[in-house]
Amino acid sequence: MFRTVSNQHLHTLACKIFGCVYPFRHPPSPSKQIMNTYEGIESLSPSRSCAVKSIYAALEILKEEGGELRSREIVNRIPERIEFTDWENHIYGKTGYIRWQSMLHFFSIDLVKAGYLRKLKGVWYLTEEGEEAMSLGPVALLKSATDKYKEWNKKRETKDSEVDEEDIDDEKEQKATIEQLEESAIDGIRNHIRSKNPYEFQDLVAALLCAMGYFIPFVSPKGKDGGIDIIAFQDPLGANTPRIKVQVKHRMDASIAVDDIRSLTGLLNKDGDIGLFVTSGRFTSESERFSRDSHVHVKLIDGDTFIGMWKEFYPKLSDTEKILLPLHSIYFLGTNE
Repeated sequence: MFRTVSNQHLHTLACKIFGCVYPFRHPPSPSKQIMNTYEGIESLSPSRSCAVKSIYAALEILKEEGGELRSREIVNRIPERIEFTDWENHIYGKTGYIRWQSMLHFFSIDLVKAGYLRKLKGVWYLTEEGEEAMSLGPVALLKSATDKYKEWNKKRETKDSEVDEEDIDDEKEQKATIEQLEESAIDGIRNHIRSKNPYEFQDLVAALLCAMGYFIPFVSPKGKDGGIDIIAFQDPLGANTPRIKVQVKHRMDASIAVDDIRSLTGLLNKDGDIGLFVTSGRFTSESERFSRDSHVHVKLIDGDTFIGMWKEFYPKLSDTEKILLPLHSIYFLGTNE
């Protein structure tokens, strides 16, 4: 027997499972720039006014960060530049999250449909179209995104005559809530990885490679490793090429520089070796470019990609390996988009 649950119940359930905490809120700082007044905002409803402020602040943060940033980091930074009202900071009953954060996620769906924003694995990306739309100003930008969402929805209505506006709002609200739950889940995984020391993270990488079907004859012990942390073979004897030489860096808050990638390529033989560089953090754009252009194959796996691969190959891990980073699957009703 199935029953319908509200977004509030979804949030409560997720908090019990993930041990999530209400998102961190920065108190207003006297030295920060407060941007609560935008032209035309006074004529908007409280909810839309809240959305205008939070959406535009999110896009400004993205632009300042080069066009991409984890959604959780965006949420944490927005209160540094906007002083929200008590009503906007109140817990929104329908979702169980802070109201302005719920408005941010709800209306961000409009921006995605408008082509102003992309979302992937908990990271938000400001598109060229989105950066151009910022010149419209906060109020006009959100109106533009909402209009484009409505255009997209009209096309969908021609395929499904039963869809009405109330159903669409409910669907958007559920999707926004699930996005927030997914972010909480990813944050829980990232925090667990953060608690690991470098050798424990190295063991996670070795376990993932085993689950992918590789044979691991060498995992570097503590001490000097000569630059290679893991060696992976395609067969038990290592007779088949290529063999994989792996370097692992546990730096969640840092980006791996190109010199580290160059060092790995210098350890690869021209015939029979390929390189794999895994970090719990990220890579600089120069590192990614060097990897693409390198005369030898070097694959880069950042923290988000590692989490995605751990989830993908989790069923193939041994029970002992699963304990290193245990996961639990939960399924929500999706949409037909």
